[in-house]
Amino acid sequence: MTEPTRRIALSLLTLLLPARLLPAQDISQAPISTQHVAGAVHLLRGAGGNIGISVGPNGIFLVDDEFAPLTDRVRAEIAKIDSAPIRFVLNTHWHNDHTGGNENLGKAGVLIVAQDNVRRRMTREQFLAAFNTTIPASPAAALPVVTFPDSITFHLNGDSIVVSHVRNAHTDGDVIVYFAKADVLHSGDTFFNGMYPFIDVSTGGSVDGMIAAADAMLRIAGARTRIIPGHGPLATRAELAAFRAMLVAARDSIAPMVRAGRTLAQIQAAKPTAALDAKWGQGFMKPEQFVAVVVESYATQ
Repeated sequence: MTEPTRRIALSLLTLLLPARLLPAQDISQAPISTQHVAGAVHLLRGAGGNIGISVGPNGIFLVDDEFAPLTDRVRAEIAKIDSAPIRFVLNTHWHNDHTGGNENLGKAGVLIVAQDNVRRRMTREQFLAAFNTTIPASPAAALPVVTFPDSITFHLNGDSIVVSHVRNAHTDGDVIVYFAKADVLHSGDTFFNGMYPFIDVSTGGSVDGMIAAADAMLRIAGARTRIIPGHGPLATRAELAAFRAMLVAARDSIAPMVRAGRTLAQIQAAKPTAALDAKWGQGFMKPEQFVAVVVESYATQ
């Protein structure tokens, strides 16, 4: 298994299981790396979703926080960049590989912020049909204490951090985060760089919403904008545009078959993503799995 694939496989594991049930050896061995992106913004990559970090005189602002077993290591890596306290964590959506550190940070006094639907999802048991898995409700200390419906802006560390809700994309609570001065965009899981994405149709995600989210980000991003994807390496606008083109091509191949009444097995046998698989099918979502997600997205409409 390649290192990028192992990262995503671990991330999927964290999504499917509460932190207390994760294999300790897998988490303890997960590599963590940091990378300066631009201005006050850094990227931290671990076993879960990519973390965005803003550092400066107003304290540390995090976009997502991995999961509980890595909290101490995440803190240690951040301390190498800046010794200021962590003040805010913004969750890009509800999945555990992006919110798993919430409880630890919340108990330490960090203010947790998210779109309204994120708190709603985290307060209740959720069922992910794609994996036939039930996710328990989060503990009270892990819940966002500030929520918003559409947008919110933070004025911190000499930058304006503009957070915007994108509807029914990866889930129903996704946000994109733009660090205006640094010209850095964090996509959450509306963008998986270089691989097929998981789209959580069970909790409001859709292929059309993912495409709309990519359109929203492309309207923001310029040629020099750096993009932190939910998973995968730091990206450019061109790589985001390629991801969008892949989603459109997959949709245009699969949706007509769904509308014609073909079964999932028939659609998978037709290999509608064959022209895309060599480039995009090397992550944890294999071509057959991605086709199933797209079919589910259109079958529920």
